Amino acid sequence: MELAQCNVALARAPLDDAVMAGFVKAIDDVNWLADHSPGFVWRLLPQHGHVTFGELEGDRVIVTLSVWKDFESLQRYVYRTAHGLFMRQRGRWFLPIGGFTTAMWWVGDGERPELDDGLGRLEHLRGKGPTPQAFSLRRQFDPDAGHA
Repeated sequence: MELAQCNVALARAPLDDAVMAGFVKAIDDVNWLADHSPGFVWRLLPQHGHVTFGELEGDRVIVTLSVWKDFESLQRYVYRTAHGLFMRQRGRWFLPIGGFTTAMWWVGDGERPELDDGLGRLEHLRGKGPTPQAFSLRRQFDPDAGHA
């Protein structure tokens, strides 16, 4: 089993606005870092230039969808690489979204989730809380649906 994750962010402005320039400049480097991180398996390639857009509760959000070997690999990339520096600056580019913004779930080896599946898992998490179907960074489930 592998760990899928979907996260969303609500941009402060269109990507071609000066407010978003730092984000746009860094996104390719951040994606390269993910692609070369231990435990990285796959990510949905950007569908609109540098990013993929989706809809969450009526808002057009930037979506990242990826698959990792395990939670530890994802956590190491998010918090213990230059991605962590990028995350600390997110307030410059993104507006706060109430509720969960990241959902995780287990997929079979070689399975690649679709954008709609990732957004559906996030909506499930936002509506029902953490379950084996979609769980959060703070409350995880192991691949056999037990708590991690």
